[in-house]
Amino acid sequence: MTFGIGRRQFITLLGGAAAAWPLAARAQQAMPVIGYLSGATFETMREYVAAFRRGLADEGFFEGRNVAIEYRWTENYDDRLPALATDLVRRQPAVIAASTTPSALALKEATQTVPIVFVVGTDPVKIGLVARLAQPGGNITGITVLNVELIAKSLELMHDVMPSSTTIAVLLNPANIRQAATERTIVQDTARTSVPVS
Repeated sequence: MTFGIGRRQFITLLGGAAAAWPLAARAQQAMPVIGYLSGATFETMREYVAAFRRGLADEGFFEGRNVAIEYRWTENYDDRLPALATDLVRRQPAVIAASTTPSALALKEATQTVPIVFVVGTDPVKIGLVARLAQPGGNITGITVLNVELIAKSLELMHDVMPSSTTIAVLLNPANIRQAATERTIVQDTARTSVPVS
């Protein structure tokens, strides 16, 4: 589900943000900067980064030629996110892309002014990332693929495949407290209401 701004609006936002910088800042910074914050590693996100660069190129933005991209990777240590988010904000980027739910939440805490565009796998309203889907408000917008909402269906399918099972283990990321709490609640509610006990 996409909400807020589209790709063309994102690119317009990028160009407009750079044009609005004070003259002194633009003199020091020859090209607009895009921040990219991820809770993963470059190796695991290589294909996504390539797609990100292609999308920018489709709109006439080429890394190193007319736009700079500042990457920050936590290497799967989400406790590094607050410091990396603050570091990116200090670079005064035109916009920051958040490729994971924890990185989007860290950026929301780090700035209320720099535009943030995210991709998350859960309902951004439920985790407090945006106010509403139709009108996110503030400086944040993006895309959600609603992976978390598929948990209930997955649990129901598991019951169909293994109807005699009475115990199901769920692995959660303790570093992503809000999403882990949402996932645990969905699993527990589904187990109580949707999965019949034999």
